[in-house]
Amino acid sequence: MKKITVSSLLIAITLVACQDPLPSSSVEPSSLPPSSQANPNGVLPLEPVEGCLEPRLETYWVCTWSDEFNEDSLNKDNWNVEINGNGGGNNEAQFYLEENIAVEEGNLVITAKQETYVNRQYTSGRINSRYKVSAKYGRVVFRSQMPAGRGTWAAVWMLPLFNRYGQWPDSGEIDILEYVGYDEDRVFAATHTSKFNHMTNNNPSFGKTVEQAEEEMVTYEMIWSPGEIRVAADGDFYGTFRYIPQFNQDVTYDEVFPFDQEFYFIINLAIGGSWGGVQGIDNSIFPTQMKVDYLRLYQYDYASDTFDPPIVPVNVATSQLENTIHWNRDFVGATVEYYLLYLDGEFHRFTENNQYTFKNLTENQTYEVTVTAMDFLGRESAASSPISFTYQG
Repeated sequence: MKKITVSSLLIAITLVACQDPLPSSSVEPSSLPPSSQANPNGVLPLEPVEGCLEPRLETYWVCTWSDEFNEDSLNKDNWNVEINGNGGGNNEAQFYLEENIAVEEGNLVITAKQETYVNRQYTSGRINSRYKVSAKYGRVVFRSQMPAGRGTWAAVWMLPLFNRYGQWPDSGEIDILEYVGYDEDRVFAATHTSKFNHMTNNNPSFGKTVEQAEEEMVTYEMIWSPGEIRVAADGDFYGTFRYIPQFNQDVTYDEVFPFDQEFYFIINLAIGGSWGGVQGIDNSIFPTQMKVDYLRLYQYDYASDTFDPPIVPVNVATSQLENTIHWNRDFVGATVEYYLLYLDGEFHRFTENNQYTFKNLTENQTYEVTVTAMDFLGRESAASSPISFTYQG
């Protein structure tokens, strides 16, 4: 939940700088993507998970995991309880304790209190789903009521299951929802990456006014697809984060948009800190609570939908970054899972991103490069127009 708000101009610049991704510079699979190896059109329809109270959304979104918080206590099969007073990396004032977490009347309830524990003057709660529940792409939907009072900092957010690209912020952070009590009825969403993060005061962020966020349950959601993350409150999609390689030609895609890996969930109520404590802490508010009615994960049922195969990638071009090419991603429908790269007509590598850095080719040799797109059903487009590329070594 690391975050500092930035000006609307800076946000706009950052978002333009955050669209289609480029491949990893360290881990490069050498075979075709899994969906193309056996039966490319044999993808089976999805079935809703048992216990999800809204098994489908808009026909093709299928609930594959949920916690409805309808049990007598926190489901430890889904959640780890954090116990620490390290300040969350944001100079927060609370000590996280298990006693501050409860499941009551169908809600997860995290209570923040003014009380001394070890070296802290406040206690609260934080849970995470690491190694228990994680996701790569999909639609996250939850209902939550925000805590009242100056000094609170509530969040539902995600961190990478494995830090493939390095420690924070290099492997990314997705803040689906953040709320600071001094900015009443304003909710925020943000991303953090190596190039764009709050430490450099340039991370992209969106905010929205939500009336009675502290008095009522509000539905929040995120739709995460390759190269794009969209966030909504009460059905209003108020922010879109995209990766655009043409505006980030100085770095590889993972420094801008490393969101092609598994991420896990975190729910917490912090007190004070670098953002929540900007206007101090009002001790008269305690105890104060954050409530979550449910948290659900949906995946798109591509096998049941009817849509056209992917279109041919366009605008393939060399980048300013050495030995790198990029091209346009088609965001309409968001059905492309992989891009396949061909050198002189022969398959070379695949990537999930629309920027790629070649390695281990013959120095000073010129190649004809084409790119195809493959959708989530394993259907491959025709090849792009070829470009000439000389490997620099």
